[in-house]
Amino acid sequence: MAEPKTETVGILGGSFNPIHMGHVMMAQYLTQWKIVDKVWLTLSPLNPLKDASGLIPDMKRLAMITIATKGAVDIETCDIELSMPKPSYTIDTLDLLKKRHPNKRFKLVIGSDNWRIFDKWRDHERILDEYGVIVYPRLGYPIESVYVDGLEVVESPTVNISSTFVRDAIIRGKDMSYFLPQGVYKYIRDNRLYTPPSAKKEFDKTK
Repeated sequence: MAEPKTETVGILGGSFNPIHMGHVMMAQYLTQWKIVDKVWLTLSPLNPLKDASGLIPDMKRLAMITIATKGAVDIETCDIELSMPKPSYTIDTLDLLKKRHPNKRFKLVIGSDNWRIFDKWRDHERILDEYGVIVYPRLGYPIESVYVDGLEVVESPTVNISSTFVRDAIIRGKDMSYFLPQGVYKYIRDNRLYTPPSAKKEFDKTK
């Protein structure tokens, strides 16, 4: 009898502050085009290479990921980093996932913007050697070299949207219904997320 195929899981990590359509579209592309079997959207409580100002509480960001993945096929929420020391280092996350799920193969998923600074990541060479990295295109960040062991570049559709754009738009009272997964925008509005006290009256006018 043939041994069961090892399931490959793409780890798409981030602050998800908030999660938006670009995140879930990328996750679905990777699974629909059979680049990986599943994608786990992995919440990072504190990225050592990013400014933590403006970051809302972990559990609220996790709740939005859970809402976004509800009913999704082959896309799941992963909260493993919430129980790990801060700041979050990707190599530690991958090692712990491998230990907890020895029957799965994990691959890191990042945008070409992060690939530009990948040499600054802790143990970046070991990530490539032991796990592998899938890089998707981001506007303004062309990939100069694809001849790297452990690297896989995918030609996925490019979506020019960021969490920063979404947050700024919400502060300005813009309707983000079509920029966010179903249910996420309602959660943001119900919980008054990303809205400073000075913008509360303007925010309420859009309800």
